[in-house]
Amino acid sequence: MARLPRYVIPGQPQHVIQRGNNRQEIFCADEDYQFFLQKLHAAGKKHSCDIHAYALMTNHVHLLVTPHTKDGIGKLMQMLGRYYVQYFNQRYKRSGTLWEGRYKATLIDSKQYLFTCMRYIELNPLRVGMVTHPADYPWSSYQHNALGQPDAVVTPQREYRRLGKTDAQRQSAYRQMFEMQLEEKTLDEIRSATNKAWVLGSDPFKAKIARQLKRRVSPAPRGGDRKSEEYRRKANIKQF
Repeated sequence: MARLPRYVIPGQPQHVIQRGNNRQEIFCADEDYQFFLQKLHAAGKKHSCDIHAYALMTNHVHLLVTPHTKDGIGKLMQMLGRYYVQYFNQRYKRSGTLWEGRYKATLIDSKQYLFTCMRYIELNPLRVGMVTHPADYPWSSYQHNALGQPDAVVTPQREYRRLGKTDAQRQSAYRQMFEMQLEEKTLDEIRSATNKAWVLGSDPFKAKIARQLKRRVSPAPRGGDRKSEEYRRKANIKQF
């Protein structure tokens, strides 16, 4: 069965995950993280993609990216992968693939889910027990978004800019969001949407994107007569 093209709308953020092949390590030393971030910055600039948040874990990467062209994220990930795999293989005297197939991505409703997704990304090191506070992890965007430390990789998204009139106000408001834990239901929703490439957002947002892309953007509800007009109306399904 042919794979459907990914959802891509210029100007709309996406949560992107790239994993190491067989969950193997893709970062073994500080220099590896530094090289990856250098190339991420360069690829974002070259292919018109804004990076709003990231977390580089030992065997996978989380990114929150807004592309400004239809093929921006695809080209960013292609360039990043090409440079990093070549670097990693040479450094560790290995050959072959480093990544576990194609990257996974989900379109994000920025008004409803931007900060939820940013927290999800930057809390990854905490959830797996690597640190006790996100500020203690050096390879994420938390230190920039919450504490104002310089980070050339990060470009603030418009919803982040609306948190305050000054950098200090925005950072303070952002830190306060981390005082609340993400519910397990929310974690599962983000994981499911990203792994299955569904849109992550409110029902009106999903309906809008479905009309725009002329494709289903979320799982069909179970049960019911799938051929009935009433069922399609409730499920927000259209025959394209």
